[in-house]
Amino acid sequence: MLKAARWTVVGLLAVSVLVLVFAIGYVRGDAGGDGSPPANAASASAATDFSNLNQIIQILQSRYVDQGKLDRQTLYQAAINGMLQTLSDSGVFYVDPNTVKTTVGPSGTFDGIGATVSSQSNQIVIVAPIAGSPAERAGIKPGDIIEAVDGESTAGWTQEKAVLKIRGPRGTKVQLKVKHVDGREETLQIERGAIKVASVNTQPPGGVLKDGAGDTITDIGYIQIREFTETTDNEMQTALKDVVSTGKKGLILDLRNNPGGLLRTTRDVADEFLNNGTILTEQERDGSKTTYTATPGGAATDIPVVIILNRFSASGSEVLSAALHDNGRATIVGEKSFGKGTVNVSNNLKDGGQLYVSIAKWLTPKGKQIDEVGITPDVPVALSNDDIDQQRDVQLFKAIDILRGTNVAPVATPSASTVGTPAAATTAAAGSTPAAAPTAGG
Repeated sequence: MLKAARWTVVGLLAVSVLVLVFAIGYVRGDAGGDGSPPANAASASAATDFSNLNQIIQILQSRYVDQGKLDRQTLYQAAINGMLQTLSDSGVFYVDPNTVKTTVGPSGTFDGIGATVSSQSNQIVIVAPIAGSPAERAGIKPGDIIEAVDGESTAGWTQEKAVLKIRGPRGTKVQLKVKHVDGREETLQIERGAIKVASVNTQPPGGVLKDGAGDTITDIGYIQIREFTETTDNEMQTALKDVVSTGKKGLILDLRNNPGGLLRTTRDVADEFLNNGTILTEQERDGSKTTYTATPGGAATDIPVVIILNRFSASGSEVLSAALHDNGRATIVGEKSFGKGTVNVSNNLKDGGQLYVSIAKWLTPKGKQIDEVGITPDVPVALSNDDIDQQRDVQLFKAIDILRGTNVAPVATPSASTVGTPAAATTAAAGSTPAAAPTAGG
């Protein structure tokens, strides 16, 4: 259980809107993270006169020829981001107030109606309702168009605006005017609820695990971890017990597009596979180190494991991969990972935003620093454009081959129903969440 005053997260910031699950890097939020500078920072800050920034904005507002391009808040945020970008550190970043409001926190839950949405052709379109959510119970379907929220037209709305309008405290109601795919229109009163975003998925791409020849595989387990939230370890225990109890001879752990999550959860998940050994070491800026080690009694300490990574696997997923690999518990397949190895502290700002600052680095069990380096797989396998077009998940096929001790060549043109879209083909930017990279949820 995480204490309110202190919580720890691992991963990249997923700049998200509604259902995008939090993923803020290997972040450690400490008590007193209110943005107040430490005492020894006073003299340094006094040497710089930041009033020049206000003067620049005032000059622009009074003299710039194209006043329509000026927005004080945009200029303000650009100044912050410009300052932070000079550090060239992916662990140092500013989160604007609206993103803070619409990002799912470390609990893996948020209050809303439970539907992912996107902005298409100036319309707010339902991508999918979350199973068991108020949206699903109200009859909302993929492809439905939200025409109005509480009587206000959504024409021209951004995802962010839709999210801010639709989300709200559980128990409150929101009125949606919906145009269904069949053309039927209706106005729905939906009571918002607590929406749980599952972090663990046991259904492989395409719904059934198949090898490169298209044959169904029943003796190997498959688990995808989307991110590490407060519930991930419990979800993993359930999934792992099923894998072990059904006599699977191996497990594929799919960490593609996983941007990270809670540090404690990441350690707990690693511990499910280890009886002993180092999980990771945290190195402070003064050189001091804290080492986290495994304890006996995990749910899957004997089953062979193959981990799949891609270039969007970051931080928490890299911690887990290195822990299992360096302790001889897993083979890694796929692409070199993102390379996020810093420890960050979160600070709440007066404007409602947040500032994350790198304060330490973490090391693999073998003492390696992976920041801006990444983890190189034992068996490199990249998805070609043809693989993506043909929905041919050669990384998954290779993982199966390794666990079975075979080398089954993929069929030339598998159907979509045979393989499904590889996870690596669905994300376009580092830090995105695998299930909802282009979407937002309510």
